[in-house]
Amino acid sequence: MTTAAARALRILLLTDEGLVPDRPRNELDGREAELRKTEYDVIGGLEKLGHEVAYVGVGGELSVIREAIEGKKPHIAFNLVEQFDNLPYFDQHVVSYLELKKQKYTGCNPRGLTLARDKALTKKILTYHRIPVPRFAVFQPRKKIAVPPRLSFPMFVKSLTEEGSEGISLASLVREPEKLIERIGFIHEKTNAAALVEEFIEGREIYVGVFGNELLTALPPWELTISKKDAPVIATDKAKWDPQYQKKIGLKTGPAKLDDRMIRKIETTSKRIYRLLNLSGYARLDYRLSENGRLYLLEANPNPQIARNEDFADSAEHAGMRYEELLQKLVTLGLSYAPRV
Repeated sequence: MTTAAARALRILLLTDEGLVPDRPRNELDGREAELRKTEYDVIGGLEKLGHEVAYVGVGGELSVIREAIEGKKPHIAFNLVEQFDNLPYFDQHVVSYLELKKQKYTGCNPRGLTLARDKALTKKILTYHRIPVPRFAVFQPRKKIAVPPRLSFPMFVKSLTEEGSEGISLASLVREPEKLIERIGFIHEKTNAAALVEEFIEGREIYVGVFGNELLTALPPWELTISKKDAPVIATDKAKWDPQYQKKIGLKTGPAKLDDRMIRKIETTSKRIYRLLNLSGYARLDYRLSENGRLYLLEANPNPQIARNEDFADSAEHAGMRYEELLQKLVTLGLSYAPRV
């Protein structure tokens, strides 16, 4: 049965110019299909709701957004942009531009994006508020690498600002100084960004979706599991984007089997983090749950992937919200959001 929206809207979908859904979906496969599935799913879901949807790819020019707004006169922009001019931490400037144009949009506000995109800044804020995070250090490119004695092995190395598991592989988990220095150098070369090194927390990988502006909803905790023997539970680039590799290692995600007390703790902590980082719209919080039951926030991801059959949408469906209802909720939140001074 077709789901009808409360009011048909003109919606402008904003996406990275390399992910524009300008070809029949059945012509895509493998990694290319995985990278673009959010755009196709969102457009399909919004059209099923009865909305009129146009799209534009955003690269290094804001003029394409201005022209699309002036030409389409959208009620709201559905923002799937994850970078600007190939810089992931510039996505907040796109949203700032939308606010300057007084254009309603879905997803997170500029301040929340700024705080969450810098993983070290996120950890500093949460540490101040006594929310556990792994001990960490940041290593800038072209600087001497001196590892603080407070850090102990094993350690995990990733980009300070990149999203989508960019630069993350099994080699990101290091257990000796030589491999640590080698991996820091790899991140500098691969991502042209600072490297974030944090102590690796042995335990379970838990994801929590949260949506809302003032009144927040935390979705059921979701867990990443890998059945391959002796394989560490790490969301690597291949694990995230390569369906064949996912089958090879037995990667699955689903409802986390936790007792009621832990579920309540995770829900309360997630809402608190969401507010401390000034997030709005929707976000996914990534945790490690240690073997002794301590919860560590790894990173906050505003505007996470919301394709069908991905963690955020699956968790929402598990809570009783169908995919089209989720999209409509994000649109409604965007329409009701008022930028703060």
